[in-house]
Amino acid sequence: MQLPGNTTRVPSLSFGDRALAAVESGLRTVFTKTRATRPSPAAGLQTETLSTIDTADAGALMRVNHVGEICAQALYQSQALFSRTEALQQHFKQSAQEELDHLAWTAERVAQLGTHTSHLAPVWWLGAFAWGSLAGAAGDRWSLGFVVETERQVEAHLASHLDRLPAGDTASRVIVDQMKREEAEHAEAALAAGAAPLPAPVTGLMRLAAKVMTTVAHRV
Repeated sequence: MQLPGNTTRVPSLSFGDRALAAVESGLRTVFTKTRATRPSPAAGLQTETLSTIDTADAGALMRVNHVGEICAQALYQSQALFSRTEALQQHFKQSAQEELDHLAWTAERVAQLGTHTSHLAPVWWLGAFAWGSLAGAAGDRWSLGFVVETERQVEAHLASHLDRLPAGDTASRVIVDQMKREEAEHAEAALAAGAAPLPAPVTGLMRLAAKVMTTVAHRV
């Protein structure tokens, strides 16, 4: 995905209007059912019957992945809000739209595994929105750098889930694999758009925050 050539600094909507739109998007993300624009990669798959333990393990991992997609929505919406150019605003909004499929796929799989999405969804969204706002306020190149680092960490996280998911859970595995490939594409698009590498202390804090989220979401 490439950024358009337009670099105007005159947004089509005021900051206040865009802030209200971001809040509305957050409410939809947290409290309403998301509908995918593409079929789930697991659609139509014949899957094995999992043991009770494997079902619980897979459900917890997919709940974590669902939380990651809630955070992705908050990050992209907040970064779009603080972007200096309309072109970059549209870039982030398009990325958020693409990630909505991931949100829908993971929510559907969590339900199929007989468990629940995280009870702390509003907390995750607010926390990610704060992170994204800080990145956006720092400047467009730093904001894009934040995307690159986030997506690379998510890609590694999803790769670890492919190792941890039960071998018989084909449905969850194909969803996670598709997500992993598309997260890598988002990182490459941000890098091509002029992302600046983040300082090591920032990437360390991001890993720490992600560790807290994944640990808590695995259980709650």
